Amino acid sequence: MVMRKNNSNEEMSVYEASDFWDEHDFEEFDDVKEAKDVRFVLKRKKYVGIDEELFAIIKLKAKRLNMPEDKLISEWLSEKATTP
Repeated sequence: MVMRKNNSNEEMSVYEASDFWDEHDFEEFDDVKEAKDVRFVLKRKKYVGIDEELFAIIKLKAKRLNMPEDKLISEWLSEKATTP
């Protein structure tokens, strides 16, 4: 199921869909059915500590880019880790 935002052709992010379903119910839509058998594989993650001042800077940057902090950090680390 692809959730649509404001009747446009853009797909909703997980965060937008979460906000949407916090305010709506499946019963409001005739064509939406609740999934019964959803299977997915969780990716294991390792959490590390970040200095509070550094995290505040990252949080501001992520807000300006309109993305979650963890995604921004992951992108940055991936870029650094894969650069020769």
